[in-house]
Amino acid sequence: MTHLYTRFWRRRNYCAPAALAVLISCSSVVAQPRLAGSEKIELDLRSLSVTGSALMIGAHPDDENTALLAWLARGRHVRTAYLSLTRGEGGQNLIGAEQGDAMGLIRTEELLAARHIDGAQQFFTRAIDFGFTKTAQEALDKWGEKEILGDVVWVIRKFQPDVIILRFSGTPRDGHGQHQASAILGKEAFFAAADPTRYPEQLRWVKPWKAKRLMWNVFAFTPEQRKEAAAMKGKIEFDPGAYDPLLGYSYREIAGMSRTMHRSQGMGAPQTRGSAQEYLTLVAGEAATKDLFDGIDLSWNRVPGGAAVGAAIEQALRAVTPDHPERAIAPLVAARKVMENFGDPISERKRSDLDEAIAECAGLWLDAVSDHPDLVPGMHFKITATAIARGPEAATLDRVDVAGMSRTAGKLPANEPKAIEFDTQIPTDASYSQPYWLVAPKEGYRYAVQDPQEIGQPDNPPVYDARFEVGVGGAQITVRRPVEFRYIDHQRGELTRPLAIVPSVEMTMPGRALMFASREGRKVEVRVASARANDAGTLQLLAPDGWRVEPAERSFHFADAGQEQALEFLLTPPGEDSIAELRAVAKVDGREVTVATQRIDYTHIPPRFLFPAAESRLARADVRTLAKHIGYIMGAGDEVPDALRQIGCDVTLLGPTDLAEADLSRFDAIVTGVRAYNVRPDLVANNQRLLDYVERGGTLVVQYNTIDKTLERIGPYPIKFNHDRVTVEDSPVKFLDPGNTVMKEPNAITERDFDGWIQERGLYFAYEWDKRYQPLFSMNDPGEKPLQGSTLVTRYGKGAFVFTGISFFRELPAGVPGAYRLFANLLSAGKAQ
Repeated sequence: MTHLYTRFWRRRNYCAPAALAVLISCSSVVAQPRLAGSEKIELDLRSLSVTGSALMIGAHPDDENTALLAWLARGRHVRTAYLSLTRGEGGQNLIGAEQGDAMGLIRTEELLAARHIDGAQQFFTRAIDFGFTKTAQEALDKWGEKEILGDVVWVIRKFQPDVIILRFSGTPRDGHGQHQASAILGKEAFFAAADPTRYPEQLRWVKPWKAKRLMWNVFAFTPEQRKEAAAMKGKIEFDPGAYDPLLGYSYREIAGMSRTMHRSQGMGAPQTRGSAQEYLTLVAGEAATKDLFDGIDLSWNRVPGGAAVGAAIEQALRAVTPDHPERAIAPLVAARKVMENFGDPISERKRSDLDEAIAECAGLWLDAVSDHPDLVPGMHFKITATAIARGPEAATLDRVDVAGMSRTAGKLPANEPKAIEFDTQIPTDASYSQPYWLVAPKEGYRYAVQDPQEIGQPDNPPVYDARFEVGVGGAQITVRRPVEFRYIDHQRGELTRPLAIVPSVEMTMPGRALMFASREGRKVEVRVASARANDAGTLQLLAPDGWRVEPAERSFHFADAGQEQALEFLLTPPGEDSIAELRAVAKVDGREVTVATQRIDYTHIPPRFLFPAAESRLARADVRTLAKHIGYIMGAGDEVPDALRQIGCDVTLLGPTDLAEADLSRFDAIVTGVRAYNVRPDLVANNQRLLDYVERGGTLVVQYNTIDKTLERIGPYPIKFNHDRVTVEDSPVKFLDPGNTVMKEPNAITERDFDGWIQERGLYFAYEWDKRYQPLFSMNDPGEKPLQGSTLVTRYGKGAFVFTGISFFRELPAGVPGAYRLFANLLSAGKAQ
């Protein structure tokens, strides 16, 4: 990791640590110290002196131009935000097996981590990323065009940007239909936000807002696109490669750091150095000739009476030095007193920033921690609020408010912690810390948010926050801090994590879906863990008619918090095909717990919880396989191995040593997980051993990979791949070789096996292959040419090689019976006669 503690910059002979190095010095957001000291003071004061704002609009996490955001927020010091229409729920996952809601939460936190670096704010609409789409109209229809347009209008009215920037053009040039839709909605919202007759119900809380101009940030990734962008008339140019001596980086370098936080998408990016022109072109509003903010007063002069505030902040900038930041306090307090008489939105927003700057100049350290991270309704716990005056300026802690309680402390001794404890109880009817957009059932491909004022917010507010009122420099400032849990990790040092309200028992269901390939019953486990000591209760599994659960109920008891038990039940399916739901209900202290607990825990984002309904999909269908012993080469992460175990397969995960040295002949089939060739160099190095295994009689099933030169020799014969995909999950599928044994044995595949699929048919198909490969299917999205490269099979020596781009990694964990039957046939390809 980068540390810069020896850079010198500009006037006053500062010997300064690079501000961004402080932000990036630790891989985990929760482990990063807050930007502090002279650099933060300088940045805060510069930002206080600027009143402008800009909003960028895109479709997904990682669509944003982080270089432009960093240039705006860190370089121009304007209030900057990125509005992503979706949370990226439909994306692939390179760091784990999470999909859907969990994927959306991971990518939400990754965006917030990125914004922590580039300095922008983050907003979302209620739209759900349902996967790749080729048309804007499909996205608008599935989301509900009127509703999502209203969300964009709401964010514009609330944020009040001077300039709105579209990341996409709104044309087929953008590729992804959701990209196109983001620009289409952004263009209409530019006008609708200024019209009081549009979405008048919002005017209870916000006012119509007309931005000065709407721009398109012309993306230019190819030489042809860069040439086209450079030739555009009326464009505005900016250079994100410009070096900022205060930060110690260019904005492109900061962009590389920011973009790298999208780890689930494999977005590790270089910290590019050197000049690089980018372009903005007018879409609507007043034209700009030289600068993005032409005709916009970015100073305090735009606020009636605000000139005195601007002058005081400039005085603070002149007065402050690294050794004596307290010299800025008097002019900042003067600015605060003038602002007290203002009621405009700019002053309202800047007042809290001003108080933070005064606290920083005074060397105040304000903090609030809980003695427990996970809080159960009705639980008693302790919050400790701490204040330290570490600078020479005298300060008094006049009041601290936490959880509806207040305390006073008086004068703060120099550099001595003053701690105030609050004995607190979580209300017995407190709601769990479910992300607000997941509390209510979805409305198709749109979240249902009950409180309209929550729309746009990136995340839940903290469970508790502490409000400090501090007297300093003749003023009483107000500073808020979230109540967090602080702990020590022996590898990573001191960490903090947000508090969460959780059920008294944490239930883990046996899987998202349970497939029964025969009428025989099998044992299933529900894991139960306790958040409290001395807890006891019962667990019931509830199945619909035709399914039998034995026993009806099991008891559990925990002596200590954190203990876990696996409660076992025998679940027997009906004889005929069936799709149903299995529900779990735990009863503790007379209260029912009907939600499962899913932990999201990666080092680059804060730990988070999801509380989905404690349900598993049940599927009963006849699925036979001739391949019992399976070797699985995990790639980016998926749940296919667990799915295969449900149809009776013995699955072994193969590591680097296995691929290089193990006897592979003991496996009936070997499967490479999604993107395995992209992320497993040991797989690439040992690919010939796999082909030798096939030649001697084994079956190798290769699932999709993104385009990579390592794929050139993936099979026994030449095969080439591209970005072909079928995004409509119920697109018709034509059988090209119905007589092929893979279509008949051991399961007779019919058109019904392609019913009930989710999100898509498949992706990253083959487009050119040796004639010795046999394509099995033809499929296409509406209005497009048929694609035959989704699944290819060939005999090689005594065995069989199979490539499939079909999205089994989605369909199998979702319990789609036909996907199981087809995958079982692919596994059996080498044994079928």
